[in-house]
Amino acid sequence: MKPTIVIITGLSGSGKTVALRAIEDIGFFCVDNLPPQLIDSFASIATEKDNIKKIAIGIDIREKDFLPALESALQPLRKKYNINIIFLEAEKDVLMRRFKETRRPHPLMTSTETDIQHAISMEKELLKPLRESADRIIDTSAFTPHQLRNFMFSLYGYETGDMNITLISFGYKFGVPQNIDLLFDVRFLPNPHFIPELKPLKGTDPEVKNFVLEKPETKEFIKRLCKLLNFLIPLYKKEGKAYLTIGIGCTGGRHRSPAIIESVASLIKQQHLNINIVHRDM
Repeated sequence: MKPTIVIITGLSGSGKTVALRAIEDIGFFCVDNLPPQLIDSFASIATEKDNIKKIAIGIDIREKDFLPALESALQPLRKKYNINIIFLEAEKDVLMRRFKETRRPHPLMTSTETDIQHAISMEKELLKPLRESADRIIDTSAFTPHQLRNFMFSLYGYETGDMNITLISFGYKFGVPQNIDLLFDVRFLPNPHFIPELKPLKGTDPEVKNFVLEKPETKEFIKRLCKLLNFLIPLYKKEGKAYLTIGIGCTGGRHRSPAIIESVASLIKQQHLNINIVHRDM
């Protein structure tokens, strides 16, 4: 089996360091800020010993002078390694807030260029070719560092051969997550938001779960959804897909979708799956 090389890249402030550290904890041999021209030499040296089969490399705008050479550097490597490019991004307002919280300057900001919005826009433009060549684009806008870490675990963290399933609950009014493989809308179900005693609670609270899950239409939906997933998941496994991200959305992402995610997770666990749950907007 060919060794695996995961390239983690994306916008500054989107969580690349968290992602890289997460898969380093999983067992990847990691290096950050490596010029693309050195990837081949580094990978050859690292995989000389049989115990290193998984490598992760962080590449970002700090290497902007080397970025145009990345694709040409990766082309010959695809014959020797399984190359997987992960591109992390987030909404501009979120990136600005993160830089403000950490009090760190954007890499493209200089003594003469101090406009953070302009720096973010410039970076997006410079990284556009890299984004287009990515195997997976992850929007981390609504992820906490802990959720992003768990998400990386769900993608690369298991050696059992079982499929990695990430179930994400979310609210449509905050936008649909970008990294979804299968998407289901449950806004047709009765909404606990309009029940005064349930409104302040969460979908994981027993009172809300009972309200949502005891409705006949919810029972029928979950029954049909699990039947569909039980049909699809083995086919995805057969195709060789290692991970699957399933999104279930309601209006605000606080009541119905979290309750249903928890129920679906418990019902499909019997399939020998590694399941990670993310409640994005709860």
